[in-house]
Amino acid sequence: MSVAERIKQKLTDAFSPIELEIVDQSHLHAGHAGAPEGGESHFRVRIIAATFDGQSRVMRQRAINKVLAEELAGPVHALSLEVLGSRDAA
Repeated sequence: MSVAERIKQKLTDAFSPIELEIVDQSHLHAGHAGAPEGGESHFRVRIIAATFDGQSRVMRQRAINKVLAEELAGPVHALSLEVLGSRDAA
């Protein structure tokens, strides 16, 4: 399973998102420090879930980081997040 697929599975299981978009941006960082050969190290995630309603931006990002702790400790060098509650997206 690819890193992007693992991210998708973990976020789906944890938050039951209304919308989830994962973009591998590793190609934009080729040759930079922390960018391994073969990519799958830099991702942009947009997630919308009712779970995040009433939570601050920091709380939302901490929840994502906790779920993806294994990936952030290993293959993922950079993770850009847009985390919205269902009411934010309306």
